[in-house]
Amino acid sequence: MKKLMTSFLVLMIAATCFAQQPAQKKAEDVIKFKELAYDFGKIKQNIPATHNFIFTNISDAPVVIESATPSCGCTTPVKPEGAVPKGKDSKITAGFNAANAGPFNKSITVKVAGIDMPVQLKITGEVLTADAYAKYEAGKEKKQGTK
Repeated sequence: MKKLMTSFLVLMIAATCFAQQPAQKKAEDVIKFKELAYDFGKIKQNIPATHNFIFTNISDAPVVIESATPSCGCTTPVKPEGAVPKGKDSKITAGFNAANAGPFNKSITVKVAGIDMPVQLKITGEVLTADAYAKYEAGKEKKQGTK
């Protein structure tokens, strides 16, 4: 009886060790973004900036963007309302308030209904004060004039 119990225990441990977890579905399996990151470059302080992240529903059914969650309050994403039909394009608009001067690196986590793994969108750039932005623009014009 001990041999039978020991054999059963060994068999159960082996089965547990070799059991595979089902593959988690990723948002990239049902929607395809044209780009996952966008660099605003240098932008003027207190002038909000926006960028549209365009995506296509590559699945065989309509998809719903459940949420678009920013990494901080300075970023305001706008997701599509309702389902996006199969094969159709839609967008998530990333708004950035540009209130504080300095470089920024923000993310938006996009969750698709019924999908385990979300996708991350990133926005980067540098916010310049009004004076610094004026100098930056003047430098750009000067370079274009010498070409």
